[in-house]
Amino acid sequence: MGPHPAVAAIRLAVRRVLHDILNDHHASAGRPASGEQSPSERPPSPLVLVACSGGADSMALASALAFEAPKLGIRAGGVTVDHGLQPGSDLRAEEVALRLRELGLDPVESTAVTVGREGGPEAAARDARYAALDAAAERHGAAAVLLGHTRDDQAETVLLGLARGSGTRSLSGMAAVSGADGRYRRPFLELDRQIARKACMVQSLPVWDDPHNTDPAYTRSRLRHEGLPALEKALGKGVVEALARTAQLSRDDADALDAWARRAEASVRDAAGLLECAKLYALPPAVRRRILRQAAIEAGAPAGSLFARHIEEVDRLITGWRGQGAINLPGKVVAQRQGGRLVIRQG
Repeated sequence: MGPHPAVAAIRLAVRRVLHDILNDHHASAGRPASGEQSPSERPPSPLVLVACSGGADSMALASALAFEAPKLGIRAGGVTVDHGLQPGSDLRAEEVALRLRELGLDPVESTAVTVGREGGPEAAARDARYAALDAAAERHGAAAVLLGHTRDDQAETVLLGLARGSGTRSLSGMAAVSGADGRYRRPFLELDRQIARKACMVQSLPVWDDPHNTDPAYTRSRLRHEGLPALEKALGKGVVEALARTAQLSRDDADALDAWARRAEASVRDAAGLLECAKLYALPPAVRRRILRQAAIEAGAPAGSLFARHIEEVDRLITGWRGQGAINLPGKVVAQRQGGRLVIRQG
């Protein structure tokens, strides 16, 4: 008799991602993933870490990684991040680390971070968490870090992007593969949250429910417990699945437009490297605004603080020029039109 369907589903999702990681690892070593090789010729076994908060999603992911990795000759470890936002968070992080070790993961570490205030509490915690995961991956030489985001998380991300009015890229949600050199992998984006929770229950895996996930002070929490249920009540079941499909379609469109913008950028710069307004004006708006956004980021504007309204204001220097003054952007970056050129630089 095979495993419970929920357990089988999470293991299959992780197995697929591990195969991708293994193929990438062999390709980067310049050797085929299979074939006749002596032990001395084979690249060292890659290490894959799981980021685990102790919640149902990440505990289900950790258990599946611990089960699947040894069968593929992959080393598996874990990292839990203590954000220090709740009393006793350090002890809870140590408990999670202990559970990961009990699953057979090695290395396992608990790392504490200091959460700032820039961008709001949720964004600041996310930035601190990813910085800690990046550092852990570098420290251990990990080939990848697995994240437990589910289809429900994807739907929430799409709605948050829609509320911000940030364009196609924001509506594309979270990528299955992201980060430097594809470091972050999200095996569960096609699985719903209840499958992960069921998998933990049938395996008797203890889980921790973060009270912040039900705190209405946080935007994502309100969306999860009020917004999405209201949408499903008004529109019927299937909203989460539809939003996840929207994310993938939007991502395909955004990738194509990004590639177009990269190709077009060189053609709209003069010999000195400045952006020419007349040539920018001739481009489709979606392509032109991508070039403007990238130019602002390269000048020092933080990507996470650069919203659609900022780019629209810069775009008006090209499409609605009336002699207006400079546009102030996040990161003390200034955009202004000078002699038919668009200058974006630190103010």
